[in-house]
Amino acid sequence: MKIAIVGYGKMGRMIERFAVDRGHKIVLKLDEFNNANFEGITAENFQGVDAAIDFSVPSAAVRNIEKIAALGVHQVVGTTGWLDQMDHVRAVVEKSGIGLIWSPNYSVGVNAFFRIVAEAAKLLSGAPEYEAWAWEIHHSAKKDAPSGTLLKLVEEMRKAGYSRHVDTGSNRAGTIAGTHEIGFDSAADTITLRHTARSREGFALGAVKAAEWIAGRTGFHEFGDILF
Repeated sequence: MKIAIVGYGKMGRMIERFAVDRGHKIVLKLDEFNNANFEGITAENFQGVDAAIDFSVPSAAVRNIEKIAALGVHQVVGTTGWLDQMDHVRAVVEKSGIGLIWSPNYSVGVNAFFRIVAEAAKLLSGAPEYEAWAWEIHHSAKKDAPSGTLLKLVEEMRKAGYSRHVDTGSNRAGTIAGTHEIGFDSAADTITLRHTARSREGFALGAVKAAEWIAGRTGFHEFGDILF
């Protein structure tokens, strides 16, 4: 495949490494130096590109999606911080006829964790003595807080039927790849569910696998749906 990387930071460079190792070619790399005002998203630059992988910044994500979709290029989006525009992005994907995969986290383990948390929330939804919390910590360079992954976890709890308040908290420090914790507490006991990432490599590999999957497909998809 010919892949464009949109957002060539630490994640972008790691995605490049995994993509090349799997036999793909990186034909375009966009960052704040050549795409600050979206000037790098042109038909000429994207000619022959099979998929674009976006790990840019929240403020640019939706505009990137719109402009790349207008060129008819499939996309994998891992940028978070724009969930309030999800319905708009779905409409853009449908209108353009491209395929797009979105996830706040491309780790296989985290996507399994979403389902584990949902099941726990479902089991305790009818037990009002259990109150819940959601907490996470990431490296100090992460742009959004709470993270898209934590928001997705709380969303999965809601969808599973847990309608009571979920107290949320976030911390940013050092170089921590990412830890997410969901807990349920009652007077009798405490249940704690936690996922800890050791590195970002799982995110990068998952994004490349998503690009391989979306080639030739259309519509809006979430990474967890194609995994399971």
